[in-house]
Amino acid sequence: MNCSKTRHVRILQPHPGIYAYYDGRVPGHRFMEGENWVDDGAIALGIATYAVVEGDEALVYDTHVSPEHGALIRSHLDGLGVSKITIIYSHWHLDHVAGTSAFAGCDVIANDKTARHLAMRQIAIEAGDYDGPPAINPLILPTQTFTGKLELSLATRRIVLIEVNVHSDDATVLWLPDERILLAGDTVEDPLTYVDEPAELAHHLRDLDRLAVLGPRYILPDHGAPETIAKGGFGPEVIGAMKRYIQWLMALETNPDQANETPEHILSADVDAGTLKWFEAYREVHAANVASVLKLYGHA
Repeated sequence: MNCSKTRHVRILQPHPGIYAYYDGRVPGHRFMEGENWVDDGAIALGIATYAVVEGDEALVYDTHVSPEHGALIRSHLDGLGVSKITIIYSHWHLDHVAGTSAFAGCDVIANDKTARHLAMRQIAIEAGDYDGPPAINPLILPTQTFTGKLELSLATRRIVLIEVNVHSDDATVLWLPDERILLAGDTVEDPLTYVDEPAELAHHLRDLDRLAVLGPRYILPDHGAPETIAKGGFGPEVIGAMKRYIQWLMALETNPDQANETPEHILSADVDAGTLKWFEAYREVHAANVASVLKLYGHA
């Protein structure tokens, strides 16, 4: 399947039976004209969603930024002989749930908080009034919810869904314990995290520690460099990089003058070590993070 909205999607296979559907980070490419959340929050930064496939079954971890992207994913899975698909939402943000209408008849699993966030905003999202256009109509709500942890199986593959509070208070990561692969959603992001809830930064640090305790060998983010994803993802050291950036943001409470530091300087040790790769579109993300944290601490 190919259309103008999906013409730059690259299908990567970072591990056997794991596919990444990557779009964005293409100079000059836009999803649509005018200001819109797809280009500003996803395509400009680069975004991947994932499928874990075993035989004729698949778990799809986030459904991408549009029904057209969802349809591309479903077409690819159809070509692999998949006949049973289950959708997992990593969290409620629009760029992760927009393509679900392409998966009619499939179960949709999310944690309870994700389900509440979406239900509370459903009318505005379907009208295109929440975060602006494009509208997601229909917005597909979860058909099954959980709290804390949910264990699943996909043929012989063990899957564990784990609820955490990183980036958003309703994050769900997908953990493959036998292979020690973590599909991290937006809990890990390259080169720096987008802070949606600055008051929760201390909680984010605690839950990043929880992810580190799992002992992941490979970490696959939704937002990151495509070449890193194609090669299998990050190593566990990326969790430490995320923590250091969050700690830098938290230090603005007592040292607001450090807000003048450039993101390249802040991330330099991790970039030099090869843990992160600087990407220019994140300059605006960093500026928004700093502004929101300074406001929280009363320095704005």
